[in-house]
Amino acid sequence: MEWHACLEYEKLVIRMTTPRVVIDNAVCPTATLVKVDSARRDGILLDAVQVLTDLNLSIKKAYVSSDGQWFMDVFHVTDLNGNKLTDESVISYIEQSLETSFPDRSHGFDGSTALELTGTDRVGLLSEVFAVLADLQCDVVDAKVWTHNGRIASLISVKDCNSGSPINDSQQIDRIESRLRNILRGDNDIRSAKTSVSLAITHTERRLHQMMFADRDYGRKPVLQCREDSPVVTVQNWAERGYSVVNVQCKDRAKLLFDVVCTLTDMQYVVFHATINTAEDKAYMEFYVRHTDGTPISSEAERQRVVQCLRAAVERRASDGVRLELCTSDRQGLLANVTRTFRENGLNVTRAEISTTNDIARNVFYVTDAIGNVADPKIIETVREKIGLGELKVKELPLIYHEREEAAVGVGGAVLSLGSLVRKNLYNLGLLIKSYS
Repeated sequence: MEWHACLEYEKLVIRMTTPRVVIDNAVCPTATLVKVDSARRDGILLDAVQVLTDLNLSIKKAYVSSDGQWFMDVFHVTDLNGNKLTDESVISYIEQSLETSFPDRSHGFDGSTALELTGTDRVGLLSEVFAVLADLQCDVVDAKVWTHNGRIASLISVKDCNSGSPINDSQQIDRIESRLRNILRGDNDIRSAKTSVSLAITHTERRLHQMMFADRDYGRKPVLQCREDSPVVTVQNWAERGYSVVNVQCKDRAKLLFDVVCTLTDMQYVVFHATINTAEDKAYMEFYVRHTDGTPISSEAERQRVVQCLRAAVERRASDGVRLELCTSDRQGLLANVTRTFRENGLNVTRAEISTTNDIARNVFYVTDAIGNVADPKIIETVREKIGLGELKVKELPLIYHEREEAAVGVGGAVLSLGSLVRKNLYNLGLLIKSYS
């Protein structure tokens, strides 16, 4: 009888500590509902959001409540095309992933050596980095590069070109780090140029946030003037309940919620309640937070720091550049050659995602001109011709790409050459069509 009681108690404990996941396609006509109930623990919200964003799902709405010892969350999600989730394999993966008590979802670097780089950004820097790695017989198999406020952070996974094995020789690693550190210093910026071998214990994009946070990019003066769609962040205290209320309003985009929750978590804040909503291309997020010790934000300096850090978290991934996608057979020195072509034509890489699968390189670059403006379409076309029109394609041209003509406003009103604007739009349309051909 005692053994039976112990067994039933063990089942009860397992049932209480294991998250309960329900995926519902019937309630909402426009999105799939993902409901999660679980015992509350630190980082549980970030883990749930991470599972969904790693599948490239768009979170349209979310409701979070985790007062007491219980966590309840509802996500309204779609795929990137705005459709409900119908693929049973995706639904099954979400259920299994969320029901495993949210284990650490670190992204390891299988069979390669991961390098962490931070330093001063400048035109052509990425070209120099990849040229050094090629010279040192390093094959880049995976990389993510972010830039913000004149700083750069990158995680680069490399193998030995000759053996295809991870680089474990300490002297070789020292040579790689030393050469890269010299490049990253910029204008004798010795203190803030850092290179190291990553332990690969943290989710890649979370680690990039941590690297830029440690580099204090949020406190640096923006290289470019603030845009009209810059994020609006406010922080107020709700004294009666002992919460700090954080509001974020900005342009909606993929992985936005992950970036915000990741930053709050790494700044040692716990989200107890939250409401996330999107309307057209705007996102509205409200978080009720406390420190991990249970106290709200206590000073004006801390409030300002939260505002700065959340703005930076939103801006790091919000690239304004033209998106160029490269798909070709991988070969030694490919990235060095491609990024050198960008540099020689005055293009600056503001963000990059590099991956190699079955000897096929699938790389994404966001590029601007040398001072951060939208690149000239003629230069983009010249670069594509040099690299290969069939290999390098233009995707997701920003709206500003079609509005390069300036209007001169005087006493007589706005003066605008309609013919030149029509010609420009027709040219851009032709360029876009060619990129898909």
